[in-house]
Amino acid sequence: MHKVLRIDTTSYLVLGTFIMEWDEGSIMADELLSSKESAHMYAKRLAELALVLGFDGWLINMEVKIKHVPNLKEFISHLTQMMHSSVPGSLIIWYDSVTTSGKLDWQNQLNSSNKAFFDLCDGIFVNYTWKESYVNKSAEVAGDRKFDVYMGIDVFGRGTYGGGQWTTNVALDVIKKNDVSAAIFAPGWVYENNDKNEFQTLQNRWWGLVEKSWGVVRKYPHRLPFYSNFDQGRGFHISVEGMQICAVNWNNISSQSYQPFLEYPEESDVRSVQCFIDFKEASYSGGGNITFQGSLEKDAATILRLFEGDLLLGSTSVFLSYSARSRGSSLLGLVLHLSSATNERKKVLLTSDGNSLLTMEKFSSQFNHMITPHQVTKLETEPGWTISNFCFAFEEHMLTKISALCYKLENIVNVQATPGSSSRSIPMFAAGSDYYAVLGHILINGYAQNFQFPPSTSWLLENQYIKWSSASQESNLSIKLTWRLKNGNADMFSRYNIYVSKISPSSNENLVDVIHGLEEYVGVAETEDFYVSDLVIPSGISTLKFIIQVCSLDGACQKLEESPFLQLEVENLL
Repeated sequence: MHKVLRIDTTSYLVLGTFIMEWDEGSIMADELLSSKESAHMYAKRLAELALVLGFDGWLINMEVKIKHVPNLKEFISHLTQMMHSSVPGSLIIWYDSVTTSGKLDWQNQLNSSNKAFFDLCDGIFVNYTWKESYVNKSAEVAGDRKFDVYMGIDVFGRGTYGGGQWTTNVALDVIKKNDVSAAIFAPGWVYENNDKNEFQTLQNRWWGLVEKSWGVVRKYPHRLPFYSNFDQGRGFHISVEGMQICAVNWNNISSQSYQPFLEYPEESDVRSVQCFIDFKEASYSGGGNITFQGSLEKDAATILRLFEGDLLLGSTSVFLSYSARSRGSSLLGLVLHLSSATNERKKVLLTSDGNSLLTMEKFSSQFNHMITPHQVTKLETEPGWTISNFCFAFEEHMLTKISALCYKLENIVNVQATPGSSSRSIPMFAAGSDYYAVLGHILINGYAQNFQFPPSTSWLLENQYIKWSSASQESNLSIKLTWRLKNGNADMFSRYNIYVSKISPSSNENLVDVIHGLEEYVGVAETEDFYVSDLVIPSGISTLKFIIQVCSLDGACQKLEESPFLQLEVENLL
């Protein structure tokens, strides 16, 4: 549905949409552009809105006839200037709709009829029904700003070049060939017009078309710390450090983590082991994981890409940690692909914790270096994650890729060594059989890092905007929580998990300590504010304890019993 003004905030670069259309839009456009002063005033309001709400610019789409074109130019110019001064790195993009004559006439290219608007802002989103020759013509008109030309592609295929849908890459190939940019509209087609039960598979297949055409454009890790739990900002449960804390369907795109560069095979490509983002199986952190599933023949192993990096390793040691779990004799290691200053290529295997000696014997000829974990932690709680920690140093090497190594070892069996000698137990590599392993997270950090969370007393917690609704059996509370460090800033923290303990008179003998096991997960905040809406309070509850679990950039979370908290007496809320 189109709205005059629409903002969808995430933790990624995002533009609000400002659109005028139909009769109502024509009336509003006349008012907005009635004078130069009016155009400046509305531009200022839009810039203020972007600054306060924390997003990165506007897409301006005037799909109405314009009576006052000079004032429209003033509006675009002033909005661009205001945004650039208030939000560094922001963008104002003009949509190819109205022309410099004021007529609503989609050009499907950058030309003399719309270039005046292009010159006043950061780019143009070209309408979808362009022809192949229009791409090169637009690039020529743009000159040295050709990458500011975004050729539109409608994934639904409504008049778009190449047909969109499963042939979206046809348009992308032409756009890339002519060195301009692409604007992909409505990739939600994959969900809306296909089998929703197969959405994840189809989604991977569609984005695989984009990668096939344009390759990998953005690489990470490129700086430390690097942490990914593969969260896509949605799921059916939430976990924190291997423990499930919530079991409801949820969607919060701000919780997205760095996404892996998984390779999705063509329909005809049958691989022994497939890997995919899984939302149903238990996660180590957040709501997703990478699942590896299939079969491996005897002595076989499979290397699957996870990330393509651009990280320069310095002279100091690097710390790497990952969590995994598997079934049977399935094992999961990591492979680091390195490049030296002289372009020497190396592959380094970080072995799984199981039977490292045999693993090293097996793969000694395939890798330049093999490193065993210096510390292994096995969580006792289900589903039984194993965290493997490594320390290594490869001075002046570039980490260019991280892959997963899927392999198997047979269970321990007795083998007779020689006649007359005693039998000995050794592990054997498995024959062809089912393979199953799950990767929960990856962390890479400087080894010297020894981060300590500030004590709970370092925080100032307050509450605002209390609303209490009473009923016979239960009540509802809506409240805004805020927290600030008394000294310093919170740049080293990535998020805050919010919990509440609902305490009855019989359980509040020691309110200083968190009543472990009674904490109820409420939500997560990216900022130092959180609004609790309609929290159910059963009758008989006398005290509420809101706990703010601080999480660092490397994915670590402060212990609940050491986290800052705000304690409220129910009688004072009535």
